[in-house]
Amino acid sequence: MKNQGADRWKIMIPVLLLVLLLGGCAAMKKDTAEQAAGMYSTQDLNEQLVMATLWMQSSAEFKALSYQAFNVAAMNLDSFLNGYTGSKPVAVIVDADETVIDNSAYEAWLIGQDFGYSSKTWTPWMEAAEARAMPGAKEFLDYAAAKGVEIFYVTNRKMVGYDGTKKNLMELGFPNVDEKHLLLRTDSSDKQARRDIVAKDYEIALLMGDNLNDFASDFAKKTVEQRFLETDKIKDQWGTKFIVLPNPTYGEWEGAVYEGNWGASAAEKDQMRKSYINKWDYQVPE
Repeated sequence: MKNQGADRWKIMIPVLLLVLLLGGCAAMKKDTAEQAAGMYSTQDLNEQLVMATLWMQSSAEFKALSYQAFNVAAMNLDSFLNGYTGSKPVAVIVDADETVIDNSAYEAWLIGQDFGYSSKTWTPWMEAAEARAMPGAKEFLDYAAAKGVEIFYVTNRKMVGYDGTKKNLMELGFPNVDEKHLLLRTDSSDKQARRDIVAKDYEIALLMGDNLNDFASDFAKKTVEQRFLETDKIKDQWGTKFIVLPNPTYGEWEGAVYEGNWGASAAEKDQMRKSYINKWDYQVPE
């Protein structure tokens, strides 16, 4: 019996050691993963801005899309005016950022920094008044103004940036840059109340923006799937009354990916971003 017990322990000891080793490896792997997640910084996340920002600043395709948007806007405005028989004056509503002015220099500045967008850095950018005109923006706005159409700039820049924004738009030579036509955010990011102010006294021919919230409140605080559905509901209005400008760097679409959790960690945001990427299911043969 003694020999049988000794033999049993000879067999069990290596097994126990293997279990302990595997358990230790699993714990180490978990600790390493947690450490890696904790080490994934906002600076790392900002690296993901490189391609989108590079595309906006260096691709002729970006310029072409911007020109295309304003060319379509001009054609649709002509069509609207030719058929308009109402008594109200006609207006066009445009967003500011990434619609008529280009802030990609600010996005480029974030690359390499260990912090993201915040009022602490965005306010000085607004005050600097260095945003450039989007390709085709000035030509279209001047064209509309020459036809007696008034331009309303409905932007979610906060009132702290009013002076810098006004200076920026005026230096770019945009029309109708005054207190009446420059409507910044006051108490709400929902633009509907400001759109209603314009609609009360004007017939709105078309709206332009880079964020679907620039057109209707139906897109606010919705999931990715819900935003798709809302987009499909009014598919005939895209390119007619609603003209969208390209902006791959930020927007409500990003908030939808985070399910509204803008306070998520850099590592969590990275994971959420990648979870929405549709990957090719293919294994490279060995």
